[in-house]
Amino acid sequence: AIALVLCSVFVPVAFLGGVTGLLYQQFAVTLSASVILSAIVALTLTPALCQMILRPRKKMKGPFGWYIGAFEKVFSKVLGGYVRVVGVAVRRLFITVFIMIGVVVVTFFLNKTLPTGFIPSEDNGYLLVSITLPNGASLERNDALCRKVEEIAMKQPGVDTVNTLGGLNILAGNRGPNYTTMFLILDPWPQRDGSTSAAAIQGALMGQLSALKEAQIVVINPPPVPGLGFAGGFTFELQDRAGKSVEELDSTAQNFLNVMRQAPLLSPASYTAFSTLVPQVLLDIDREKAKMMGVDIDQILSTLQINLAGRYINLFTRFGRTWRVFLQSEGEFRRTPEDIADLAVRTEDGEMVPLSALTTVNLTTGPDLIVRYNLYRSAELFGSAKPGVSSGEALNEMERLAAQNLPEGYGFEWTGTAYQEKESTSKQGQILLLALIFVFLFLAAQYESWAVPFSILFGLPTGIMGALLGTMLFAADNNVYVQIGIITLLGLAAKNAILIVEFAKEKYEAEGLSLREAALEGAKLRFRPILMTSFAFILGVLPLALADSGAGAAGQKSLGVAVASGMFVATAMGVFVIPALYVLVQGFADRFTKKDEAVAG
Repeated sequence: AIALVLCSVFVPVAFLGGVTGLLYQQFAVTLSASVILSAIVALTLTPALCQMILRPRKKMKGPFGWYIGAFEKVFSKVLGGYVRVVGVAVRRLFITVFIMIGVVVVTFFLNKTLPTGFIPSEDNGYLLVSITLPNGASLERNDALCRKVEEIAMKQPGVDTVNTLGGLNILAGNRGPNYTTMFLILDPWPQRDGSTSAAAIQGALMGQLSALKEAQIVVINPPPVPGLGFAGGFTFELQDRAGKSVEELDSTAQNFLNVMRQAPLLSPASYTAFSTLVPQVLLDIDREKAKMMGVDIDQILSTLQINLAGRYINLFTRFGRTWRVFLQSEGEFRRTPEDIADLAVRTEDGEMVPLSALTTVNLTTGPDLIVRYNLYRSAELFGSAKPGVSSGEALNEMERLAAQNLPEGYGFEWTGTAYQEKESTSKQGQILLLALIFVFLFLAAQYESWAVPFSILFGLPTGIMGALLGTMLFAADNNVYVQIGIITLLGLAAKNAILIVEFAKEKYEAEGLSLREAALEGAKLRFRPILMTSFAFILGVLPLALADSGAGAAGQKSLGVAVASGMFVATAMGVFVIPALYVLVQGFADRFTKKDEAVAG
């Protein structure tokens, strides 16, 4: 029964989609496989090992014997006190009812008040630096600034190397001479402590780099799960749903960005790469004149493409390598807008005509990249929560600011980790409910009773309350790892209840003891095994709860704290309330059974 229940809680998560489903499924497969193999060993090899190893118990001598004797004396007193308390609980069932009502109320309160999150930020061993100079800045100016940033970064304790990628904004995908992305490779985790963690280095560099006023510089922690964007925090898609101009979208984005930077829960390092002030060259082609001179428009476009942007020609092999051939004008012949007028195109008669005779060159400004999200023109805003603020609180704050500040005709969508967090939050209740239903169905089939499983299910809120309480005490948020821990606790807390109910049911139905005597006897017989298995589990997950640095430390700590604290509370309270819940539920079931028999008679 215990193995089936531990596996059953993860059956619903096998059908979840998205990133949340993948996280649940990986944990579910690992745990279920371990439980099944453990059950096979317990049913087959363990009895044989007991026959080989166990011997009649003899009185032990020496220091170890003294320790065992002292432990047994203390445990006997604890067991006696436990039996007396359980005796009171099974006689005064209203006490247990009030306690469980209080547990449910506290659990509901903790679930509502705990800040929510998706996946906690991790120390991935590297940081990103996004540098954006004013529009139209030259590569030489960009290179000079990058050298200053590299010098500052290399002086920061914990930074090992700096890799620079000029001309690219990796966050928004923009390319241009005013963009740079840097990768700061940190020292290995064993060589760093809390003062040189990724978060500490990020904060220190942000403070130092803010002195460089000639560019917008943002230090970014990468996302905890590769593939969900290039940066941690959130991505806010500001959408123009009324078909307004890009200039109005730019103005709205900048105004909302200023609101974000002043919000108390959000980091002031909010950022967008969308701008309509990028210097551009507008080439106005006189189509009538080109037609009259026998110049095809495609010929003009092809000339511009080859000379200014370049065109791939072919491949050739030499020196044992394959080389790609690109055709493009030398840089000195494409530096200024006037160089466009010096280009020449061929007419239908084979004569060369300068572009200055067919086109007019105008200087203007506009966006270098227009993004559409769900068909709407949009501007991507990047932001993050302040230290000590959960991602769920940051997303709620963004939604509140959007409702108050966005003008009519504008909306927003979440993408990346923010979208996945919203999806996981909406599924949390469904997963918990489905897990409880599967546990109930397995227990009902095991005991061939619709009533007995309720005595086990009614005790499960103690584990959930313990997990949420531990999460709150350690100042963590209710993230996916905590939710996985809660699902696991449903099976583990049910395991303790099954140990008591199984024996109590046998004493009541097979041996004819009264309901209270059976519950008391079951609790007494299974008290030691429950404590042994529960504290062995808690000690096993303690390294996870104490994880402080290294790969995946934040996720390990969230999961470890949730399951350790939940298991402790479920054990400390469950051993007292489960016998009383069994008496309560079985008593109601017997009463209805007698009524049915009387009606049938």
